[in-house]
Amino acid sequence: MIVLGIESSCDETGVGVIDLAADGTLTVLADKVASSMQQHARFGGVVPEIASRAHLEEMGPVMRAALAHAGVERPDAVAATVGPGLAGALLVGASAAKAYAAAWGVPFYGVNHLGGHVAVANLEGDRLPHSVALLVSGGHTQLLEVEAVGKPMRELGSTLDDAAGEAYDKVSRLLGLGYPGGPVIDRLAARGDRNAIAFPRALTKKSDSRHDFSFSGLKTAVARYVEAAEREGRVISVEDVCASFQEAVCDVLTMKAVRACQDVDAQVLLLGGGVAANSRLRELALQRCQAAGIELRVPSFPLCTDNGVMIAAVAAQLIHEGASPSALTVGTDPGLEVEIPLLQG
Repeated sequence: MIVLGIESSCDETGVGVIDLAADGTLTVLADKVASSMQQHARFGGVVPEIASRAHLEEMGPVMRAALAHAGVERPDAVAATVGPGLAGALLVGASAAKAYAAAWGVPFYGVNHLGGHVAVANLEGDRLPHSVALLVSGGHTQLLEVEAVGKPMRELGSTLDDAAGEAYDKVSRLLGLGYPGGPVIDRLAARGDRNAIAFPRALTKKSDSRHDFSFSGLKTAVARYVEAAEREGRVISVEDVCASFQEAVCDVLTMKAVRACQDVDAQVLLLGGGVAANSRLRELALQRCQAAGIELRVPSFPLCTDNGVMIAAVAAQLIHEGASPSALTVGTDPGLEVEIPLLQG
């Protein structure tokens, strides 16, 4: 069975095609993504209206490229992200998916974006067992308890203010490094001293939430450090600032992720989201998982960021388990809860 997935929750227009075998095995046939990131760079972050217009412009070309690469004229099912995400962006992708499904006469599945990040685990190894997923991006920083791909998830904790990726972007803008901040800070941090500056680790006291995050104070601490240096006429090492900031973020993320695994007796930690491509996050997560006897699973770089393959993968799992399709009248939900893997109408 050929399943096509469309992802448009933020600034990537993704179309993925996978082959679902009778035994549930998934094979990726195509993964095409167009990003509008450069259109947002001048604003220092994603502008929803620009993202929506970019999806409108790119949907047709990306769809044609994916079908051509897969050698498919008509899939057997079409899936799309219906939430969470930007309202206008979700609407473009879901509307396109419904139109394609209606034109081809195939069922439509409206799935959860966050479930897609978890579903990629089944594409690159054994099926994901009971685990904890740490999803980290510009819009999400969450710890989720996962029973299996396509099953309702339980949120263990999330950010109370800025997402980790958002903090990277704001610090990058503060340092004059441009947008997006993640890759450039990661690159400069490799040349800096991660112990040079003692930036704070929020919500790490015994009395604090065990699984929630906060990065707004860290962002403010970086700003005050830079302001003090400028006021005193000191030259700062941008590399040391980046390394120390990144260490503070990754220290808290990995510490709480391993703690969550231990609290729910999960033997696997899955990293997902764009920040999962961060070199220090991967390195520190591996060190701490090995020390705790926990298996770490990290998707390949192309599957860390938003893509259509992950949406096709979660839909394929739901189809394999006999889930009914979504109605073409089903709406999108920018605030879709993690407990809902599929909106059926």
